[in-house]
Amino acid sequence: MLDPSSSEEESDEVLEEERRDALVAAGGGSPRSLPPPARDPRGREAGAARAASPSPSPSVLSEGREEQERLQREEREKRLRLQLYVFVARCIAHPFNAKQPTDMARRQQKLNKQQLQILKERFQAFLNGETQIVADEAFCNAVRSYYEVFLKSDRVARMVHSGGCSANDFRDVFKKNIEKRVRSLPEIDGLSKETVLSSWLAKYDAIYRGEEDFCKQPNRMALSAVSELILSKEQLYEMFQQILGIKKLEHQLIYNACQLDNGDEQAAQIRRELDGRLQLAEQMARERKFPKFVTREMENMYIEELRSSVNLLMANLESLPVSKGGPEFKLQKLKRSQNSAFLDIGDENEVQLSKSDVVLSFTLEIVIMEVQGLKSVAPNRIVYCTMEVEGGEKLQTDQAEASRPQWGTQGDFTTTHPRPVVKVKLFTESTGVLALEDKELGRVVLYPTSNSPKSPDLHKMIVPKNSQDSDLKIKLAVRMDKPPHMKHCGYLYALGQKVWKRWKKRYFVLVQVSQYTFAMCSYREKKSEPQELMQLEGYTVDYTAPHTGLQGGRMFFNAVKEGDTVIFASDDEQDRILWVQAMYRATGQSYKPIPASQAQKMNPKGGNVNTDISPLYTDRGQKHGMDEFISANPCKFDHASLFRLLQRQTLDHRLNDSYSCLGWFSPGQVFVLDEYCARYGVRGCHRHLCYLSELIEHSENGSVIDPTLLHYSFAFCASHVHGNRPDGIGTVSVEEKERFEEIKDRLSSLLENQISHFRYCFPFGRPEGALKATLSLLERVLMKDIATPIPAEEVKKVVRKCLEKAALINYTRLTEYAKIEETMNQATPARKLEEVLHLAELCIEVLQQNEEHHSEAFAWWPELLAEHAEKFLSLYSVDMDSALEAQPQDSWDSFPLFQLLNNALRNDTFLCNGKFHKHLQEIFVPMVIRYIDLMESSIAQSIHRGLEQESWQPVKSITNSLPNVALPKVPSLPLNLPQIPSFTTPTWMTSLYDSTNGSATSEDLFWKLDALQMFVFDLHWPEPEFAHHLEQRLKLMATDMIEACVKRTRIAFELKLQKTNKSTDLRIPSSLCTMFNVLVDAKKQTAKLCILDGGQEFASQWQQYHSKIDDLIEETVKEIISLLVSKVVSVLEGVLSKLSRYDEGTFFSSLVSFTVKAAAKYVDVPKPGMDLADTYIMFVRQNQDILREKVNEEMYIEKLFDQWYSSSMKVICMWLADRLDLQLHIYQLKTLIKIVKKTYRDFRLQGVLEGTLNSKTYDTVHSRLTVEEATVSVTDAGGLQGITMKDSDEEEG
Repeated sequence: MLDPSSSEEESDEVLEEERRDALVAAGGGSPRSLPPPARDPRGREAGAARAASPSPSPSVLSEGREEQERLQREEREKRLRLQLYVFVARCIAHPFNAKQPTDMARRQQKLNKQQLQILKERFQAFLNGETQIVADEAFCNAVRSYYEVFLKSDRVARMVHSGGCSANDFRDVFKKNIEKRVRSLPEIDGLSKETVLSSWLAKYDAIYRGEEDFCKQPNRMALSAVSELILSKEQLYEMFQQILGIKKLEHQLIYNACQLDNGDEQAAQIRRELDGRLQLAEQMARERKFPKFVTREMENMYIEELRSSVNLLMANLESLPVSKGGPEFKLQKLKRSQNSAFLDIGDENEVQLSKSDVVLSFTLEIVIMEVQGLKSVAPNRIVYCTMEVEGGEKLQTDQAEASRPQWGTQGDFTTTHPRPVVKVKLFTESTGVLALEDKELGRVVLYPTSNSPKSPDLHKMIVPKNSQDSDLKIKLAVRMDKPPHMKHCGYLYALGQKVWKRWKKRYFVLVQVSQYTFAMCSYREKKSEPQELMQLEGYTVDYTAPHTGLQGGRMFFNAVKEGDTVIFASDDEQDRILWVQAMYRATGQSYKPIPASQAQKMNPKGGNVNTDISPLYTDRGQKHGMDEFISANPCKFDHASLFRLLQRQTLDHRLNDSYSCLGWFSPGQVFVLDEYCARYGVRGCHRHLCYLSELIEHSENGSVIDPTLLHYSFAFCASHVHGNRPDGIGTVSVEEKERFEEIKDRLSSLLENQISHFRYCFPFGRPEGALKATLSLLERVLMKDIATPIPAEEVKKVVRKCLEKAALINYTRLTEYAKIEETMNQATPARKLEEVLHLAELCIEVLQQNEEHHSEAFAWWPELLAEHAEKFLSLYSVDMDSALEAQPQDSWDSFPLFQLLNNALRNDTFLCNGKFHKHLQEIFVPMVIRYIDLMESSIAQSIHRGLEQESWQPVKSITNSLPNVALPKVPSLPLNLPQIPSFTTPTWMTSLYDSTNGSATSEDLFWKLDALQMFVFDLHWPEPEFAHHLEQRLKLMATDMIEACVKRTRIAFELKLQKTNKSTDLRIPSSLCTMFNVLVDAKKQTAKLCILDGGQEFASQWQQYHSKIDDLIEETVKEIISLLVSKVVSVLEGVLSKLSRYDEGTFFSSLVSFTVKAAAKYVDVPKPGMDLADTYIMFVRQNQDILREKVNEEMYIEKLFDQWYSSSMKVICMWLADRLDLQLHIYQLKTLIKIVKKTYRDFRLQGVLEGTLNSKTYDTVHSRLTVEEATVSVTDAGGLQGITMKDSDEEEG
């Protein structure tokens, strides 16, 4: 199958040089083996120089000795790997116990450091907008968080370096990250969140791939790239050449010399190995040389286990179908009456084979090509041939003309005769009318065997008497196949004691009935069943010298068994060698027969050489030094140590391939290791103990190992050591128990260390489920035996201890990352606070990551994770306390630190009001109280001094529109509490407001009260009682401050109002409107700042207290409305007093009337009283507009207008009542009519209700003026000049 790369003509010197190179330069497949020696071109010269030196120094001698020892050590390692490869190659060539598993989890391609760097660059390019991927802000934020937190993490870099990270891990972390983000987004009609998730993942994949997919495999995949698949034998050979550091030339030599492609040879090798193992077991039982077991009773059990394991292997081998090429060719096995006799070694009552058990089936192909020398038939006559296997059907060729008798026809036959008779006849068609049969022209009878030539050949035909065709020949080929059960056939001379009792030549067939049953059968012609047969079980075949007394045969060999000897002879040496080799494989004997000439050449000193190489490759194998490895007896090796080396090398190779295997072998590797253990008797406990040791060592060196894999191996070893193996192996050696205890201690330490470093051993919860599996394995390791579960408290105690260490480790590494130690020692207080705030953010991030990625693993003990967090925060509290102590007195810059920590802790079920949380509160309670005290004093002073200096100019409010404006700082307030500057609206806020409100002082007051309450609310104080106390105190403070503001505003209003005049020139100042608005705002702010959202216990008391401020504001508003109404009514009274001068009977009235009448004859005299009415109406209207524009409370405006109107009508009514007995002067009447009508209409337009407008007072005034109008119309119809009490739309305004 594979030919050696060197040719037959290579010189011995060249081949010997290749062998030395192979032995010295190998060993590169193992990372732990010593490196091959470097070739020094000056080595010969240096050696010569040393040889010429008369007295070498001790150092030179020491160096030479070390170099020699190193070369010898490398030579031993190389020879050991070559021997191991021979055993491995045999396992691959002919497996009969294991098969490659197909149900193993598929491993993902691992990421390396270069790929991680490329990945970082691709995500950075996306964030910089350098890609064509379209994404919204939410996705960009998710990618930015993923990039900053995950991709740039040093823990991820370490995981990639350890080879335990795949692209799938990166994608899973991103998926978990965005799931939380997408779930928190608001619902969008027509767009499901699953759609958003899939879209984001698709964009992530596009970023991950970039322009070129570096994960894309080349066209021809390397061996490591296909290691997860089911491998062919050639791929397995190649893999283990790499694992053991075997050269291709060495593999080819081993392959050919071991005949790895010969299934019969490999099956025979297995039979010999199993027989040798049985002999060793028997020898051990006889000599009582046992391994040291836990109890003495196990010694006999051990022998039985050895026998049982060998018998099982025999059964496995026996179950394989007999075939030419091993188990890959599923040919049907011959039926036997019984085939299990081999299970009882040495049983004398074995069931013998019957002749029907060895009936074979052959396929013959007969191809007739042409006939030569046909002369007796006319050229145009038709001829044809028939063919038959005697006892079977007859077939006929096509017809041909006698001039050209060629066919090329093939006939297929099946027969059970090892020596069939084939008859081929030539016919010509008869032309006679009465002829019944065609005329036979000739015939040939052949006796083919499986060894007969398969190529076409000319055969002389037997012709009838008097035929002219004396030299008639036919060219044909007869091909008789060799059934898979026929191992060899041919003619031999034989003489035996029980069979073949006469020395004669017979046709023999070596038949394999099953893997352990062979028979030597002699057949006669045309017979299916053998004439005689001999089972080869128990026989030993060997070459012998010629027997002079036997005539016939030149080359002798025999088969010997107790009580029987059978002598065979062949006609040539090569045939004898083939027969002996075939029978050697069949008998299963350990002794290898060698011809005398070859034995003398290979072993001139004598002695047995147990080898199994074909003569064709013997010389070449010897030249390359492979003979000793190929001929070595596997039963004489310590396969436990060999397997340990094999498994270690395989694991090293596996961890260095391109897959993130986490310590799991590939299917092909599992298959070879399983086969090796079964074939060479490696105990399962030893295998798993070695595996555990290697895995633990790799894990300790930083590799990522799946804890589930550790669990499987540990559970197997534990069940074995504690005598609970499911496969029935009951013997436990002292070495196994001691090694198990050692492994148990190492594993326990490893697991505790991993749990203590869980953030770094399992970063971001990767590998998925590994931390949970580690905790489960720890519980298993802590068990005293296999059946008694460990108390939960003990496991909890160990995990608690680990998490306490983890808190210190996590915080130490966090401070190293933040470089907090350097800052805390030398920085200013402000810098210290900044660093502690940054450190708090990092601590919160760590706790959130623990909750997100590791809480599921600790779901059994959530309180332990909470204790870990408390321990972690207690370490942080040391730095926090140090930074806070360094802050100056009355510094409020540390409040953001409290808010940050409190917001993170108050929503955690376990950490809320925990030890650290309470410590945090204890630190900040005095600061909060001190701050509120200072703010209260400051606000009180600002009210007092601000209102004293208040200009009462209107400003715009921010309290309603920006309730979350930050609280104005009160840094380092001394005890004398200096005045805080009045609040002024920032220029950037002016565009947010349309209406004016109160004064600067009031707005400053309301804003500070609101900001202070929002500040305390944003603290979200976790302790309910203190939180309620703060809320109650702030509400009381607001009530007191607003009350003081209202009272001071009331006083200022009255003083300002007194300074205004009482004429119609009066226009209400804006300052009075501002004061009015201050009360309006106070009314609104009390609903927000003075209502306590407390429990019912304070409800009645607080409601009573709150109603006082409401009542105060209401009373104050009523008072200032009354004062303002009194002021404007006094203006009306002044107007009426001017009209009183026209009262009937007064001197001024008579004088004015006379003067007007006299002057009216010559000029247009102004109408007296009209200017006065117009001036007053203008006064009313303008002040109405001022109030409507500048006062922001509609309800109070309506009350003011109602009182104004009612008071005005009342004053007019009283004035008219005083003149009830007098007739009104024409000018008085005209003025009053206009004032009353315009007042009525103006206040109606301002929204005064009909009920108020049409009051009794108004009706009285209206009636009086109507009567006066009627009287004047009778006496002086033109005097009113169209002014009337009647409603008229045409009347001018």
